[in-house]
Amino acid sequence: MTIATTHNTPFNTGSLLLDVSNTTLIVTPEQFDILCADNPDLRLELTRNRELIVMSPTGGETGKKNGNLFARVWNWNELTNLGETFDSSTGYDFTAIDGGKLSPDVSWIEKSRLEGVNIVGFIPVVPDFAIELRSATDRLSAVRDKMIEYQRLGVRLGLLVNPQDRKVEIYRLGQAVEVLESPLSISCEDVMPGFVLSLSGIW
Repeated sequence: MTIATTHNTPFNTGSLLLDVSNTTLIVTPEQFDILCADNPDLRLELTRNRELIVMSPTGGETGKKNGNLFARVWNWNELTNLGETFDSSTGYDFTAIDGGKLSPDVSWIEKSRLEGVNIVGFIPVVPDFAIELRSATDRLSAVRDKMIEYQRLGVRLGLLVNPQDRKVEIYRLGQAVEVLESPLSISCEDVMPGFVLSLSGIW
């Protein structure tokens, strides 16, 4: 594994095109923003330790399941108007609270917490709720690390949906992880009043 760092070398502020193979690339948050702007077709994330994560596009099966999960959260929020729902292309900026720049597959923020917040770019607010859907190519350990980071940052309710093992891991703030086998639904009512997430079509 190669670790490439730009900390001690001049940084070209022109177009930065990304070609990384078997390399761990360490970049600053500012460099990450340039990478995102210059590589709009890539899904990129930045970890707390400034490690660049490059994610390939999902396959059709994962895309369909992720769309189903997003639609169920969006439909509930459309009826209740309690907040805002965001899809997997949404970036969050946690650098001000010792975090990285991450993109949950589905996320939701209660309305009052977005008052006066500019959400044109990366959202500088920790979501109340986040879902990560494990794809066929995702290492389970890597997705778990991301969920643990969400919990550390203050996400009140996080769900790791793992179709490969037919399990859901539930990460609640300040609590131990709960693991459910092939659940038909997950109650999210402690964070999102009246919302029960159906998992029909996921298994």
